[in-house]
Amino acid sequence: MQKLTNKEEEIMHIIWKLEKAFVKDVMAVITEDQPHYNTLSTIIRNLEEKGYVSYHAYGKTHQYFPTVSKEAYKKRFMSTAIENYFNNSYKNVVSFFAKEEKISVDELKEIIALIETKNAQETDSDNTKTH
Repeated sequence: MQKLTNKEEEIMHIIWKLEKAFVKDVMAVITEDQPHYNTLSTIIRNLEEKGYVSYHAYGKTHQYFPTVSKEAYKKRFMSTAIENYFNNSYKNVVSFFAKEEKISVDELKEIIALIETKNAQETDSDNTKTH
């Protein structure tokens, strides 16, 4: 998966939201710093070349749709960010947000509870497989 520019990522979020769209549909969603129609069309064609969108042709008009899910992109984006900025350590990620006061003690407790629940489910699943 090729990296997206900030503008491509912004447009991709719109396409994920719309699920399928003509260039004019994407244009209608952009309220600030609206690009020229041809510029937007070029950005969307770049997304197609990178494999993020495909299209159905209706004469000379194309209706675009995502070929990469938002979830798959998010996983890839987060993995790359954690690798590049946090030395591949999730502990460093959480510490960063704690130091920046972007995460509360209650939120950390919720995260711990999620992990404990997941671990308990995996243990139960493992026990069922062995019996």
